[in-house]
Amino acid sequence: MQNYFLKTCKIPVLPLRGLVVFPQMVLHFDVTRRKSVTAVNRAMDSDRLIFLCSQTNPEVNDPGPDDLFDVGVVGRIKQTLKQPGNTVRIVVEGVQRARVAAYCQTKPYAVAEVDVFEESAEPPEPSQFALMRVVRKSFENYLSIFRKTPPDILFKIGECKYPGELADFICGNIPFEFRQKQELLEEFDPNERLERLFSVLNTEIFLSRLEHDIYEKAQEQIDQNQREYFLREQVKAIQEELGEEEDPTQEADTYRKQILKLALNKEAEKVLLKECDKLEKAPYGSHEVGIIRTYLDTCLELPWNTYSKIKLDIEKIRKVLDKQHYGLQKVKDLIIEQLAVAKLAPKGKGQILCLVGPPGVGKTSIAQSIAGAVNRKAQRIALGGVRDEAEIRGHRRTYVGAMPGRLISAIKRAGTSNPLLILDEIDKLAADFRGDPTSALLEVLDSEQNHAFYDHYLDIPYDLTQVMFIATANDYSMIPAPLRDRMDIIEIESYTREEKFNIAKKHLVPKQLKNCGLTAKTFKIDDSGIYALIDFYTREAGVRALERKLISVMRKSAVKLVNGEVASVKLKGEDLENLLGPKRYLKDNLSESDQVGVVNGLAWTSVGGELLPIEVAVMLGTGKLELTGSLGDVMKESAKTAVSCIRSYSSVLGIDGDFYKNTDIHIHAPEGAVPKDGPSAGIAMATAIYSALSHNPISKDVAMTGEITLRGRVLPIGGLKEKSIAAYKNGIKTVIIPNENNRDLYYVDKTVKEQLNYIPVKHIFEVLKLAVPNFSEFAPDDETQTAEFEQEAIEKTPLMPGKPSGYHTPAIRV
Repeated sequence: MQNYFLKTCKIPVLPLRGLVVFPQMVLHFDVTRRKSVTAVNRAMDSDRLIFLCSQTNPEVNDPGPDDLFDVGVVGRIKQTLKQPGNTVRIVVEGVQRARVAAYCQTKPYAVAEVDVFEESAEPPEPSQFALMRVVRKSFENYLSIFRKTPPDILFKIGECKYPGELADFICGNIPFEFRQKQELLEEFDPNERLERLFSVLNTEIFLSRLEHDIYEKAQEQIDQNQREYFLREQVKAIQEELGEEEDPTQEADTYRKQILKLALNKEAEKVLLKECDKLEKAPYGSHEVGIIRTYLDTCLELPWNTYSKIKLDIEKIRKVLDKQHYGLQKVKDLIIEQLAVAKLAPKGKGQILCLVGPPGVGKTSIAQSIAGAVNRKAQRIALGGVRDEAEIRGHRRTYVGAMPGRLISAIKRAGTSNPLLILDEIDKLAADFRGDPTSALLEVLDSEQNHAFYDHYLDIPYDLTQVMFIATANDYSMIPAPLRDRMDIIEIESYTREEKFNIAKKHLVPKQLKNCGLTAKTFKIDDSGIYALIDFYTREAGVRALERKLISVMRKSAVKLVNGEVASVKLKGEDLENLLGPKRYLKDNLSESDQVGVVNGLAWTSVGGELLPIEVAVMLGTGKLELTGSLGDVMKESAKTAVSCIRSYSSVLGIDGDFYKNTDIHIHAPEGAVPKDGPSAGIAMATAIYSALSHNPISKDVAMTGEITLRGRVLPIGGLKEKSIAAYKNGIKTVIIPNENNRDLYYVDKTVKEQLNYIPVKHIFEVLKLAVPNFSEFAPDDETQTAEFEQEAIEKTPLMPGKPSGYHTPAIRV
């Protein structure tokens, strides 16, 4: 072998990525990096010698001296071939090991001073010869396993006479990991190198045998699968001959792939794969095939692990709610609070809200607005009149025509596992022999249980914790207590007159102008027209009837425009009778003067507050009490309590104490066809009774509400906001309320509070002093005198002989 080298030489450096070259090894590869191409060109211009060394990290694109191994091979470039894209393909032969002594330059290409290692050419000793035989034998075993190695390798191994030469040849022709090869390259002692190679070969042989065993086992399984496949193909051919073209096996495999792709929990995946097995084994023509197929299709259509990206920009949400809904400030604040908590705790459980209020106040629409603001898909579930538990939980698959419940169906339509579900009219659920749907909702609306909701049809758990539920109801009392306990109740009260006006002007009119094909130039209704629609053509808590009246007015105006009667329509309040006919509702006309036995009471209805006049007439008779006006049991009891109260204080009120013997009393609440009930008219009836017996008129500008006791105490009532609006609309100046309701004025509209004079009272004497101008001569001046009047009345008219005075059984006020 010819020797071209000195002990030390200075040559260009070619870094290699994931490649190790050994002496006497010939290989070709592409050179793409600019510095490497320059180094190759420089070597070709001189003696074609180049230093080949591997990078420590193949991912480094521009290696420096620190990124290269110190030990490499001095190689001779035998051939170069230019390729497109500034790439050079070279054929190089390794010559001798070398170690870098120092780098002379790194730009424009690397040049290093290397120490060349020349191996001894002396014949091997017996121990070395024995080691070479062992390594050859081990390499032959290796080749028996890896049959891809060229057969001439064994011949060339026999030609190797020296230990180092044998080790380098074997290392260059087996697929070791490049770091292992680098370790062998860096071993300069031929004997040590051969021993390390022997160890590596034995390790590879052991691992190869393990791989071979594993492969054999896998092959046996594959053979078994091929056998089953062959048999299925035979069955398929027989079925085709018989006209049975369906392939349940292929269909089951398709379902299996879809199920595994969903990445479900183990329990759900196991159930669905079991159904696939049933489908595969089901006989041709079996009705069960259709049932299984429908079930699997339903399960696969559900949005497992699919979620919408929730946007919780609180300011943006508030702007959206303000833009789409006027008023409802309390409701908006509570919703914003809920969403703010959800933003701070994104992994928290879904919120469950319940909007309670009269019809038409925007419960459903505000829920839909929330869904749009937070980027949740909204689905409405109408629960009114639902009687069957299966409507919530679904039907079991044993029944013909079984299907999932409304909850799962809504989630499937939404296409996401975190939608906003609107449970509309939850107070109108009913129960019969088929079950109680309200009980089924207990699990759904419990954030501690709905992480694994079982629909009877699916029969696998579905996670509802990320679903946001918003229920709506008209009557709070109709919702079962366990269900109420699971929801955050938000009460939406009826709109005031001003709120209805603003809603109509800002939302309803623009919306219906577009729907009716009108514009602001062709149709205009001024403020007086909107107020007239509210006052004289609608009587409701919400704005649905108001919207219908607006549509009616616009349609009639559209007819005039189409017929060419007018170029544009401008309506005022007085013009509405020509379009809608006579006014349907008139304001409750107050008396022009103070009257005896007539008092202005206040009542709450589902469509807002009403002025409730109470009339009392006294006549000579035998002490009968007549109650008319469709009064309920509670209101009748309140009337009797008022009579007894006035009778007990007759001696201090200056009226005949025997009126209950020789006088008939008739108490009437006008509009007799309208049912009325509740205790809040107690002080109004007591005042009217006193007025009729004493012939003292009652002030026409005063209205009152409050429950009365036998002792004349005034107890708190509900619905103060609505009753205040009724007083405001009817021109009342003073409203007498129970003292304990003083705190409820916080919720009354600011405009209403500015126009009304609220006077809180504790006792009937205070009421009479305020409502009956001529009562002042009997009225006590303070609470001490009131107590004296009470004591005097108790002494003269004991309430319950045998029991302590003032004794009464506490009642529950609902």
